[in-house]
Formats: sequence, structure tokens, C-alpha cells
Amino acid sequence: MSMNSIVRAASLALGLAAGAAPTLPALALDYVETPFLAERVAKHELPPVAERVPAEPIVVDLAAEGRSVGKPGGEMVSLVGRARDIRYMSANMYARLVGYDAKLKLQPDILAKMDDQDDTVFTFTLREGHKWSDGQPFTSEDFRFWWEDVAQNKELNPAGLADFLMVDGKPPRVEFPDAKTIRYTWDKPNPRFLPALAQPRDPFLYRPAHYLKKWHAKYGDKAKLDEAANKQKLKSWSGLFNRMDDMFESSNPAIPTLQPWRVITAAPANRFVFERNPFYHRVDTAGQQLPYVDRLVLDVAAGGLMAAKANAGDVDLLVRGLTMADIPILKEGEAAKHYRTLMWPYARGSEIALYPNLTVTDPVWRKLNRDVRYRKALSLGIDRHTLNNAILFGLGTEGNDTITADSPLFRPELRTLNAGYDPAEASRLLDEIGLTERNGAGIRLLPDGRELEIVVETDGEGGMVVDGLTLIAEFWREIGIKLFVKPQDRTVLRNRTYAGLTVMVASTGLDLAVPTAEMPPAELAPMRQDNYAWSKWGQFYETKGASGEAIDIPEAKRLADLYKAWMSTGNVARQGEIWAEMLGNHVENLWSIGTVAGALQPVIVKNGLKNVPERAVYSWEPTAMLGIYRVDEFYWDRAAGREAAMWFKLQGANVLAGEPELVAGRSP
Repeated sequence: MSMNSIVRAASLALGLAAGAAPTLPALALDYVETPFLAERVAKHELPPVAERVPAEPIVVDLAAEGRSVGKPGGEMVSLVGRARDIRYMSANMYARLVGYDAKLKLQPDILAKMDDQDDTVFTFTLREGHKWSDGQPFTSEDFRFWWEDVAQNKELNPAGLADFLMVDGKPPRVEFPDAKTIRYTWDKPNPRFLPALAQPRDPFLYRPAHYLKKWHAKYGDKAKLDEAANKQKLKSWSGLFNRMDDMFESSNPAIPTLQPWRVITAAPANRFVFERNPFYHRVDTAGQQLPYVDRLVLDVAAGGLMAAKANAGDVDLLVRGLTMADIPILKEGEAAKHYRTLMWPYARGSEIALYPNLTVTDPVWRKLNRDVRYRKALSLGIDRHTLNNAILFGLGTEGNDTITADSPLFRPELRTLNAGYDPAEASRLLDEIGLTERNGAGIRLLPDGRELEIVVETDGEGGMVVDGLTLIAEFWREIGIKLFVKPQDRTVLRNRTYAGLTVMVASTGLDLAVPTAEMPPAELAPMRQDNYAWSKWGQFYETKGASGEAIDIPEAKRLADLYKAWMSTGNVARQGEIWAEMLGNHVENLWSIGTVAGALQPVIVKNGLKNVPERAVYSWEPTAMLGIYRVDEFYWDRAAGREAAMWFKLQGANVLAGEPELVAGRSP
């Protein structure tokens, strides 16, 4: 089957899936013991489920969102490209103090209650009886310990507090009135605070104090801790503490967690197992404690083998590591290996975006890159329709690097302004700038006599980017511009950009492409070093003027001012106005040049694995990959797996002779 026919047959509904079910008030449920834990309960190694969950757990109303109450048990097998990638489980598991639901609304999750007074005073209330995965109480002491003994300890945190905790350079006042209450107070609004807690990478404002205090010099014998650190080839107790304090990387199986699963495998390993948290805070309306699946198994496999292993039926659920180009081979294995290939739109501003470096050190290129007429000429010189057909089989959305139509902030002109194909106008603009001289090959000359050859650097990991640049080189040659592609290691690329050595970088576009007004527009402001268009401006902001350069283009300065205005208000209507102006500023000035968006992300799901959305938007931010779709609610249904396998057989699927394997997956 051709890629075109496969993808055209897919339903391309771009709305967010109704994946995260609403919650009901805590009810007098008749709890049902989890079979996986029943033996440990019988041996009194664990208390019964009614004593493990909080007094007021989240009761998930699955039926209200068209999902089904599941069956506990079994395991899900997936793949990672390297052992360190198990850290992404923190995003996929997505237990947060407050987190996004499937409609991108912030909701209390780990918290029982969150009170927000004008974005200046935030009061958190914990759930009565909530426990860590080792059964110890989760209380305000865990927040106090992190705030006073970790975050503000120069040995443990020499970089200081995270930026989202600072307002006008000042940290919050933090109070701990009782065991269930934590209060953060700023003198001015801090609208970034709650969205930061819902990020794919949790900032973890708390730590398991009962576990980590033994590694802290304030609570233990510093000399003995230093000695223990030396034995592990670490300089001091602080290095040892930070190694044990692993809330994100999943490299320390001993540290307690509040996530639905906890890692039980220590590195080095080729297979990592995550086992259910007996004290998890979510239950369904039938009184069953989530997660439904007992174990997650992550096998380490080379990146190039992801699609092949999925095709061979070696996984139950797989997203990361697959690309649109893998769809044909994935479709081929569906019938024989009893899985289905879902195709979710990948939400980002552009699959290929070009970033002219406005802070490049070369004075000739700097002047040219800063001329908006030049950037418009580059944009108008790209035949996006041909590019779309070549790299996205004609199914992409052509235009600027901007937000998607799924966002409530979207306007059609954001995609189309300055993004048509008009080589005549592009040539006119280049002539107007003064780039009229050409060499014998028809390539324009820079003012100093050099060829107008743009070296476009890229990280070399994206085949689609390199393929797209090859086509763009042909388009630009028609307007007298030469393009040379320079793939390289991502770290080298970033360091070259930070030093002002890159003239132009090609990468993906906006990460946050389905924003709401309440989400910080930080990606649109020239305040981040990791933006290839204005790295030195970002350095200046991030280092408070110690390095980099101050913004010296009025239109870019306006973006910085707008971002500061967003950060100073809690008014959602005003935040929406700021977003609108910043987005308009971007497409008018083309700080980055978008091409085509809307790649499809393959999602491999074994037959019988239920509650996985058939259609959903996939992204790092804000969906946290699978996070907002609640993997803890996925479950195995053996009968459904049999039915799916029989359907393939009746459709004439290429099943081996004899009775097909009808196992639904790794069901209980």
C-alpha cells in the first residue's frame, strides 16, 4: 500500500482527544482490591486498598468521556532508543500538582484543591491520607524540605531558583500553615506559576523528605556523607545527594514517587521495568485503583530498529522513535501481529523552519539577516506546495511557523501572511536591498563580493529536514541564492549558535503550537538562548546582562515588552490580546521562516489495549507526549483483541496458514 493511500485513508480530525476523563466528588466507594497486590495484602505486607488511597482520591468518571471502566492487570511493552530515555516516562505518566486535562484546562491532580488569588497568592491543599509509593505520608514537610533545604541550598542548587519562581527578581514567600497546606505569595502577579507545574518536565516543588534527609548534611553526618560520596567518585555530599534525588531521570529505583508506576530496574540494563504504585491517588467509579496495567516494560533498541520491531509485534504501545516515513512498514505488519497504527497530527509550528541568525558575528550576514525584506524574499522564494507533496505527501499545512488551527488563538492569516510562492516578488525585494550583482552562474553577490551562499546548519538527526533543504536549495537558486546544507551534532550546533557563528539554522518550528491564552508565550519572545534566531539576545536575558547582547531591533524589543506585560497580568482577556499581537509580530517580521506543518505521528497500539484515543494531537508541550491522555487509564481487554484479529482475517489479511494467533497482547 502506498504512503499516499494509507495516509489519505486516515481520519485527520485535528481536535484534541477527549482522553482525560473528568473527575467526580469522592464517594463512599466499595473499593476492589487490585489482583496484582492481593497476595501482599493477604501477607500484611501492604494495607488494603481502602487504606492505601487518600481519604478523598480522584474518582475518574471514564464513562462521561466515552471511555470504559477497565480491568486491572497485565503489562505493556514499549521501546526506548537508549537507557537514559526512560526519563521521558515522567512526562508520559503525568501525575502533577496541577495538570492539563484533554481540553487543556488546568485541574488539580495530586493536589486536592488549589486556590488562586489574582495570580499573586496560591494556596495548595493536599489530600488527606495521601502517601508516597513506600507508604509514608505525603505532607507539607515534603514541600518545606525542598524549598528550604534543597532549592535554596547553594551547594545543591548553585544555579538558584528557576525563573518561573521569580517575579521582578524576587522569590515568593512560602508558608506551611499545617501538614496539608502550602502557600506561595508574590507581591505582583505570577501567571507562569501554574502552567510551569503542568509542563512535560515537572519542576517538582516537593521531595520525599523522609527518604532524602539521610543524604543531606543538615540532617546527617557530613563527614560520613562526604566519605560515601568519595567512594562513588563524587566530590562531596552534595553530589551524592543530587544523585539520590532523582525525581525525573528514573535512575534511582529506591526513591519514592507519586507517579502511577515506579521504576524497579537499576541501570545499566537493556530492559527497564516500571511497577504499579500501590498508593496511587486515582480510582475509577467501580472502586478500582489506577493504574490498570501492573507493569510497564521498556526495552532498549537502536533508533533505526523501532519500526522494524513494531512491525514484528514486539511492542504493545509505541510512539517515540517512529516517524511518518515508517507508516508503510507499520501498516504491513498489522494483520499478522495484531496491532493497529493510529495516526495523530503532530502539533508544532512547522516541520522545517529556517532561522536567520540575527546575532551572527559576521557583519555582512548580520546586516542582511536583519533586513525584513530579505527574510520576506526567502519566504516568498519557497514553493511550499511542492515541498508539501514531497515530504508530507500533500497532507501538510503550508505556510508560516505559527500555531495550529486547534488553538483558540489561531487566525488564518497567521499561516498565510508572507508565505505564498512568488519568486518574482522575491527577486524584486532582493534587488531593492541592493543584491543586484551576480556571478557567471547567476548567484547573487554580497556587498563584499562573496557569493550569496547561505550555509544552513542542522542537527543532522532529522532526515525530513535535510530532504526539505535539498528542495529549498532548488527554489532559492531560481532567485539567485545558493544554499549549502551542513548537518552536524546537535550539541555542536547549539554551541556554534550561542557563539554567533551560524548564519542560518534549519530545525523544527514552534514547540507550543496549541496554546491557550493562559500559557506563557516565552517561545515567541527573544529571551531564550536556545532560539536559533536570536541566541545572543536570549543569553543577555538569561544571564541578566552578563553575556550576550541587548535587543537592538524595535520590533523584537516589542516582543520582549509584550512578554513582560503577559507576565504582569492575571487577566485572561489581556493575555489573549498579548498572544495575538506577538503572533502577528512573528508572521509580519518572519523571525523564523516556516514551510509546512502537520506531519502525522504513528502510534502503535496492540489489539485489545483499550482507552487509547483513536485521534489526538501529539506534542511535547502541552500534551506531554501521551501524558494528558492518561496512560494510567489504558487497560487490556482480551476479548477485544480476539475480535480485532478476526476482523483482519475476515478482511482477507495476510495471516499465516492455520489458526492465527489471537492473543490480545500481554493481557492478564
